[in-house]
Amino acid sequence: MYQSILVPVDGSEGAKKALDVACQLAGKADVTLHILHIPEELTHEATLVWGIGAIAIEASRQERQEPRARQDIDKQIVDRAEKAARAKGVTRIETIIGRGDPARAIVSEAKRRGVEAIVMGSRGLSDLRGLVVGSVSHKVSHIAESTVITVR
Repeated sequence: MYQSILVPVDGSEGAKKALDVACQLAGKADVTLHILHIPEELTHEATLVWGIGAIAIEASRQERQEPRARQDIDKQIVDRAEKAARAKGVTRIETIIGRGDPARAIVSEAKRRGVEAIVMGSRGLSDLRGLVVGSVSHKVSHIAESTVITVR
């Protein structure tokens, strides 16, 4: 069906569900799964329920602002997502840690890599801000050139 799928992950339950769907779409065929993480500063307390385990984000805000600590957390998120995808039988995987506005970065990476589909959760860790300025998934669905599958 698809030869190349991009799935953004942020450590949320929604991202975990999106990864599961992306892995189902990839199946055991020769599909490349691009796992993308865009670090984003959260303005409220959130919990990473997946990726590096359940930890309170707010409790480690100062620690996360240290460049080395931030890089470690970002790498752990994509590494755990990759491990989960491999456990589901996906063999062709690329991991990417991007920068910038999440919606623009997702669309830019999708275009750069020529992906046919973007599979993402309807709400991630920044869902409170999304209620005010629009969710990342909503923005991506409006500006992406490829198919966008939003998972609830």
